[in-house]
Amino acid sequence: MVACNSDDPEPADPEETEDPAEETDNGEEEEEDPVAEGPQPGGTLTGAMYSAPAGMFNPIFYEEAYEANVLDFTHEGLISQNENLEFIPNLAKDWETNDDQTSITLFLEEGVKWHDGEEFTADDVVFTYRAIADPDYVSSGGIRTAYVLPLLGYEEYNSGETDEFQGVVAEDDYTVTFHFAEPNINPLYYASFTIIPEHVFADIPITEMPEAAESRDAGAVIGTGPFKFTEMIEREQYVLERNDDYWQGAPYLDKIVWKVIAQSIMTGLLESGELDFIADPGGIPPADYETVEAFGNIEIIEQADFGYQLLGFKHNHRTTEDVEGGVLEPDNWVPNEKLDNPEIRQAISYAVNREGIVDGLLYGRGQPINSPIAVQFWAYDENAATNYNYDPEKAEAMLDDLGYVDVTGDGFREDADGNEWVLNMDYPTGNELRERSAPLIEQQLEEVGINVNLRQPKEMTAYVEELTNDNTDWDLYLIGWSLGSADPDPTGLWGTKAAYNFSRWNNPESEELMQKALKAPEAFEQDFRAEVYADWQGVFSEDLPALLLYAQNSLWAYNERLNGVDPLPYSMYNDAHLWWVDDLD
Repeated sequence: MVACNSDDPEPADPEETEDPAEETDNGEEEEEDPVAEGPQPGGTLTGAMYSAPAGMFNPIFYEEAYEANVLDFTHEGLISQNENLEFIPNLAKDWETNDDQTSITLFLEEGVKWHDGEEFTADDVVFTYRAIADPDYVSSGGIRTAYVLPLLGYEEYNSGETDEFQGVVAEDDYTVTFHFAEPNINPLYYASFTIIPEHVFADIPITEMPEAAESRDAGAVIGTGPFKFTEMIEREQYVLERNDDYWQGAPYLDKIVWKVIAQSIMTGLLESGELDFIADPGGIPPADYETVEAFGNIEIIEQADFGYQLLGFKHNHRTTEDVEGGVLEPDNWVPNEKLDNPEIRQAISYAVNREGIVDGLLYGRGQPINSPIAVQFWAYDENAATNYNYDPEKAEAMLDDLGYVDVTGDGFREDADGNEWVLNMDYPTGNELRERSAPLIEQQLEEVGINVNLRQPKEMTAYVEELTNDNTDWDLYLIGWSLGSADPDPTGLWGTKAAYNFSRWNNPESEELMQKALKAPEAFEQDFRAEVYADWQGVFSEDLPALLLYAQNSLWAYNERLNGVDPLPYSMYNDAHLWWVDDLD
């Protein structure tokens, strides 16, 4: 081990180091205690995240990566993925699909226990999906309807026409079948959602579930994962303890402790040993890469991120009535006249120096991207989308042609009718790179005569709430997305009625293409889907619900005392029950 404390003694002389035993005063040799090799039970790991979780620890309702840092260790789905993004067994040990791809039957692991000792069964699977399909799910804040939309009988159940949900059926305690309304090209994806316990939530109405202790309080949150969520000091510290009854074997570690720490001091704490790992979201800052690499006691994992940062354009706003009613109804949306012309959005995009942001803030550890599909997917096509390279002269010429010129002589352009044209821009705190990007983008837009009102940043929880409601005067916004790794389907973020479609983008051609890419039988062929998604990427980059800024390299770092880390393309948190530390007393 490498010393990380200046108070450690000087190294032994070479002669003493070579001798496995030393003589006592009476001339007899005294054997040293043997050094244990291999995994040993015990020990605590401390991880850091730069923003506090909003406090939602129910898999069907959480929204942010910060809650996921807890849920990734406490809850599980039927299906997982390997390093090649292939589906592999998890809570389901095997499966079979019928001939016409309208149903898939999964055979569950037996003997799996929830954290409170109750047995995991097929009824829990049925309950989870029925909850997501519930008529009150979306109005209660739920955002994961993508997993139930293709299921048989969803529309009837969600509309209240029937109390029976045909989409997911328990054949017996350890067998569950998913039925689809039409042949489905990717049934394992829809069967992969994280499961919640029926016995915990059965008596809690869906409207009350988000505020229930079982969704929020340490000790009350129950999963099947390798660690239990047992303690928290809200917005400061979150403690996970070993699940001794974990179905894949008790974890080696005693605890994993999450601390909420400013990103600016994380690196120093990693060096001192007060932190053991920094991973999602963000990892270590790119500017600190060489510093961390020189520590000597830290391992760094660098790979392309499964996500991106964006500058969003508000196409439409919801009405206050729809926000209060908890509905997403595109027919009621109010167009944002300040950005309603796609050529305006294109001009703005040419005015942003994305390459400069990557070089200056990311130190080259990332890349500008033009498509909202992860670069690791077969569907990503860099040639299908417009490359908005930095070209301020082109931006100015486009705005001039649209009649957006400086009428008053104050250096800022008025709109085509000669009215004041000010774009409000909002962004959240927490991510240093995003915080530093905001004033740079403001400056670059103002250099081409666009008057930007860069407002005070908000803490992430308040920011997401306001962004979700969006019945106010937002125009431009910054946010980052960690993408799902199961399939390139972008509907969950960019479908018209997707909760995460914060731009309120409503483009019929986009909708048609996204549905076409999922429609059997043609969509059983990957080449067909790739062609359709290429067309969709072209539509996206022309109509521009957002300018994709960059995909940052993931820079996960952990102390070399931690063993057993086997990262996946999208996460460092793989098989955490096999993690162990080698410096136990």
